[in-house]
Amino acid sequence: MSPKLSTRQRLQIERQPMPAQAPEVRRANFAEVNLGLPERIALLEAERCLLCKDPKCVAGCPVGINIPRFIQLLTEGKLPEAAHCLLNDNPLPAVTGRVCPQETQCELECIRGYKGLPVAIGHLERFLGDWARGHAQRPALEAAPPTGKQVGIVGAGPGGLTAAGELARLGHQVTVFEALHKPGGVLVYGIPEFRLPKQIVREEVARLERAGVKILCNTVIGRTYTLAELRARFDAVFIANGAGLPVFMNIPGENLKGVYSANEYLTRANLMGARRSARAGTPILTGRRVATIGGGNVALDAVRTAKRLGAESATIVYRRTRKEMPARAEEVLHAEEEGIQFEFLAAPVAIQGDARNWVTGLQCVRMELGEPDASGRARPRAIPGSEFLVPCEVVIVAIGTRANPLLAGTCPELKLDSRGGIAVDEQGMTNLPGVFAGGDIVRGAATVILAMGDGKRAARAIHEYLRRPVSPARAPAERITP
Repeated sequence: MSPKLSTRQRLQIERQPMPAQAPEVRRANFAEVNLGLPERIALLEAERCLLCKDPKCVAGCPVGINIPRFIQLLTEGKLPEAAHCLLNDNPLPAVTGRVCPQETQCELECIRGYKGLPVAIGHLERFLGDWARGHAQRPALEAAPPTGKQVGIVGAGPGGLTAAGELARLGHQVTVFEALHKPGGVLVYGIPEFRLPKQIVREEVARLERAGVKILCNTVIGRTYTLAELRARFDAVFIANGAGLPVFMNIPGENLKGVYSANEYLTRANLMGARRSARAGTPILTGRRVATIGGGNVALDAVRTAKRLGAESATIVYRRTRKEMPARAEEVLHAEEEGIQFEFLAAPVAIQGDARNWVTGLQCVRMELGEPDASGRARPRAIPGSEFLVPCEVVIVAIGTRANPLLAGTCPELKLDSRGGIAVDEQGMTNLPGVFAGGDIVRGAATVILAMGDGKRAARAIHEYLRRPVSPARAPAERITP
């Protein structure tokens, strides 16, 4: 613990860098790239916080973490209290500290960033989340007395798990239904081990289960059970099944062998064990040359995975410039350091194949930026006569996802929006009483932290809904047995 510093002394402390594996080492393994701040360095970084009277960083956080409070406790050397403060607001700090885009949220609002670099809030969040994981002082979920109410949650991803934790803490009995054979959603199937070790996800899920949350895997709502059956069984339902249906470009050659959606590619590598063994039950084509289409975090995860699986050449093809890439700046930098190649201002027009229908290359056209589109980014337009070829044996399409219609298809009375997502009101409730929804199934493909924010808000809205004098009627359904 250091003595109290003046504002001037705090301003003189430079932002502390995150230790990381060397690029030439990490590009050949799946171990985590960032190594975490040592305690001494984390406490020094915490001293950079100016403890503003009007902290803008809190408003920049989708889950409303009391950032100044946990950082102040860190500077005082009160790690158990700081962990308790952080975990009270965020059930997954070791996760969000690794994958949340703090540079566009809390750190963007940090007053230190106006004349220099902001406080490394994400790095401190990760440090404290990891510290809590390794110490017996880690607070358990403090649950209110049982309410007798039961809530069903569809999807064990970040939104569903966050809602489950909040609702359990409020005293409700929670059952989560997960379609895959492991809970975690995108945290286990989408984000690679080199960004988010799966042991962390397993520990967070185990903590929820110790608090009484029941998780049923291999359970597809819309097939195993219908939404109507869940409504009959539970007092309220929260739908957080994500938006996992891949979007393709509808260009010639997309049906060739060697073309993957990023969802399939990453699921095979991360969840199904293909990265660990060529004899995995769900294998993956590696390819000497791999081209990935897109500029978001998913595209970066896919192309960096391809590099680690042995690709000699791994290329990102993106129709705008580096400046417009939606991926986190840190991930782009890490990719560049690892030897990932970038074809900016390029758009695919066709995928070429050989006589046996195997991919041989990605045909592209050069682009230039024009007037801003609806998103505010410059609209790319093709330059006539600028076609060129990116030779490759594997193409990964990472241009987004949309809502899977399976659940909604068995419940025609559920109102959807124009994109096929679930329509909700300001409280996150659908047009069906007692049925709430959040995360990607409402927003479209977004970030982990936004899904968690939706889960937290929905839990509070569900709690208020269940406190109404007249409880929603439900019939027992013996078939759904956790």
